[in-house]
Amino acid sequence: MDSTLILVTVVVAVALVFDYINGFHDAANSIATIVATHVLTPFQAVLWAAVWNFAAFFFAGTAVAATVGKGLVDLSKIDTYVILAGLLGAIAWNLLTWWWGLPSSSTHALVGGYAGAAIAKGGFDALLWGAKWRDTLLFIVIAPAAGLLMAYVLMIVIFWVFRRATPRKMDVWFRQLQLVSSALFSFSHGSNDAQKTAGIITSVLLTSGCIKTFEVPYWVSLAAYAAIGLGTMSGGWRIIKTMGGRLTRLKPRSGFCAETAAGLSILFASHLGMSVSTTHTVAGAIAGVGSIQRVKAVRWGVATNIVWAWVLTIPASALVGWVSMKVLALFVYRVSR
Repeated sequence: MDSTLILVTVVVAVALVFDYINGFHDAANSIATIVATHVLTPFQAVLWAAVWNFAAFFFAGTAVAATVGKGLVDLSKIDTYVILAGLLGAIAWNLLTWWWGLPSSSTHALVGGYAGAAIAKGGFDALLWGAKWRDTLLFIVIAPAAGLLMAYVLMIVIFWVFRRATPRKMDVWFRQLQLVSSALFSFSHGSNDAQKTAGIITSVLLTSGCIKTFEVPYWVSLAAYAAIGLGTMSGGWRIIKTMGGRLTRLKPRSGFCAETAAGLSILFASHLGMSVSTTHTVAGAIAGVGSIQRVKAVRWGVATNIVWAWVLTIPASALVGWVSMKVLALFVYRVSR
């Protein structure tokens, strides 16, 4: 086995590790509401979410993979080591925020780490400054706003439709419906997040010469969806506590609205080929259902901490990606000598 193939194998393995970490880091997003409302136990919830994460493999395309893989960085100005350094930056930031219990964005950790490593290699010219970067940065604001607004409207509609029903009767219905909304959100999570890793792996194969054009191989998509599903099964209990209980108090009807709003928002973004943060979207949706009766129902102090984590994610992971690339460059230079 030559050195190039060994390097590609290592980077693909690291990418799948990131995907696995993404799964347990973002498991909180998929199951926090259904656990907080006691519809499922944590163990049941992670199994349910993992199944629907993987189910997206059979229906989602590769538009998001193309955006992340070739839409943000000029592949002609980077190499396999850049992608490895970017993944290390994203993994480091994800593990730190998981340990701190902060629901930061795995999407923007990956984007930031990748960008930082690319800049370390080829300067700012290595980034493709255009519509993809513009849309990615815009959706840091648009995604939580869309989730919040849609969840708020859904709550109004449900209160009107069930205006003659008692809260107890509503909860009986929505405890069942929340299984559907949770499945929808987990499906949307897989359709967007697993594609990001598939895009990165395809970039590795292209920059190393293993493939000639940017087309996501079947086995790459299968591996990415399997890794994120297994990661979700591992759970992310620290972040679940923040998303499911500390941000606002949830009932089955509000959990249903939050999951449905977030899931539909993410599926729409996936259809457009947009790489969005599932964390941003569901947090916005939870805030939306929490504020339907009174604004103070949302613990805005917790929400502020989450927003700060979002703001810091891209620059922090970019810094780690930049440092990782510089260290790798020194090592590679010494070996080559």
